[in-house]
Amino acid sequence: MKKIHVVDTTLRDGSHAIGHSFSVEDVTKIAQGLDASGVELIEISHGDGINGSSYNYGFMKSSEMELLKAASKVIRNAKLTVLLLPGIGTVEDLKYVHEHCGVTAVRVATHVSEADISKQHIEAAKELGMTAVGFLMLAHMSTPSEIAEQAKLMESYGADYINIADSAGHLLPENVSEIIKTVCSAVSIPVGFHAHNNLALAMGNTLAAIEAGATYVDGTLCGLGAGAGNTQLEVLAGVLDLKGLDSGLDFYGLMDVAKDVVTPIMKRPQIIDEDSLMVGYAGVYSSFFLHVKRAAEKFQLESRDILVELGKRKMVGGQEDMIIDVAYQLSQKK
Repeated sequence: MKKIHVVDTTLRDGSHAIGHSFSVEDVTKIAQGLDASGVELIEISHGDGINGSSYNYGFMKSSEMELLKAASKVIRNAKLTVLLLPGIGTVEDLKYVHEHCGVTAVRVATHVSEADISKQHIEAAKELGMTAVGFLMLAHMSTPSEIAEQAKLMESYGADYINIADSAGHLLPENVSEIIKTVCSAVSIPVGFHAHNNLALAMGNTLAAIEAGATYVDGTLCGLGAGAGNTQLEVLAGVLDLKGLDSGLDFYGLMDVAKDVVTPIMKRPQIIDEDSLMVGYAGVYSSFFLHVKRAAEKFQLESRDILVELGKRKMVGGQEDMIIDVAYQLSQKK
């Protein structure tokens, strides 16, 4: 049976969907359930990575350090993981969470064309003895061959595997297959995939990635995540089992944590509404979702008009502050 390694990002990407309001109690219950259910990497941080709690990206209810320390007390088998976006998180942040919070893995995320800015962070992680992952975001904004060249850079810095992220939920299965095959051919380390469900393709794209050679895939309980959410982890566990793939996941255990712990926390159903559909269609960073909704209300605009304009301007993660500017400019044309 082909081994598939599963990474859970409920407590990171899922943070976007609930306004970064996870409590210590929430994290303790979810992390304990994920660990007991066989998840190999459990990612916990602000939705925009460590040190992301800010006016620009949204403030957390509880500090990352509190949440990570709580999770480290109950995780027995999985690797406690953080996301780090260079420019938001620093090497010093990484050293702190490793030394004081029990973090043993980091996924260093850059825009798909900017792998070079991950060098010092990946190298620092390896010096600390951590698992380091190169995470290339907004994959739809580059060609497969260009993505492969960026992946090779991250491999040269010491990354243990490369994760390709469809951060906008814009890719079609055939696009995913081509990207993953190209990257797998270019590097000698494993390749993973992170999907968003804005076009209802998260599961299909995840399976396409596996068929193309990916051996690491991301998911979240209840599909909790930015935009219309991510590949739904408990469903993925069942699908992988039906396909005869070895994920090491406890299907029933994940269903129980999703139902009993995550569902009561959710602020709204994780559905594809007009706004999240437009995020995927326009190719906009899924994390912009709530920022755009707030801007639309403030300037009495339709969210889809803002999203289309953001897509035309090829806005990327880290430019959340520009959403207000775009909304204001559109309001002046009314």
